[in-house]
Amino acid sequence: MAAANDLRKGMAIKYNGNTAIVEDVQHRTPGNLRAFVQAIIRYIGTGKSADVRFGSTDKIELVDINRSTLEFSYKDNSGYHFMDPNTYETVTLNEDLLADAKDYLVENLPVEVLSTGGRAVQVELPSSVQLKVVEAPEGLRGDTASNVTKPAVLETGKTVNVPLFIQEGETVKIDTRTGAYMGRA
Repeated sequence: MAAANDLRKGMAIKYNGNTAIVEDVQHRTPGNLRAFVQAIIRYIGTGKSADVRFGSTDKIELVDINRSTLEFSYKDNSGYHFMDPNTYETVTLNEDLLADAKDYLVENLPVEVLSTGGRAVQVELPSSVQLKVVEAPEGLRGDTASNVTKPAVLETGKTVNVPLFIQEGETVKIDTRTGAYMGRA
């Protein structure tokens, strides 16, 4: 058991009987009131976030969580296959565990897999990925107002709005948290 003051971003805790990852922590001392710790947690099982408040001396149960960096290899009917670059061991994860992350997976992309009790529970992508544009319609003549975008299909099948000057075959940088275009790669 640890005190709420010891909470840090990335820790795994047991809250209301469920395992959760701490996303953000703020220690607050308002005026003449008691100090408290405000934390945003994300439940591993459901993926939902919650904003919780702990007293600064409250005891919190920490959970051991293993983080391993794996590289995406390929997808087939049995699931998504990842390889450990150190041991060359292959791990297969199902589509439900990946959720929206599958829209950004390309060969050899390093991802962090969180596991507890020998079972993978979550996949964390890098903050941005570089993907190739496979289909982008031409911009129409006269569409020169500022911030005009067009839909483009990426190599993973995801559709993203990109500026008019992006052509098929170009590589673009995509933010994995929001799914938005960031620039050319």
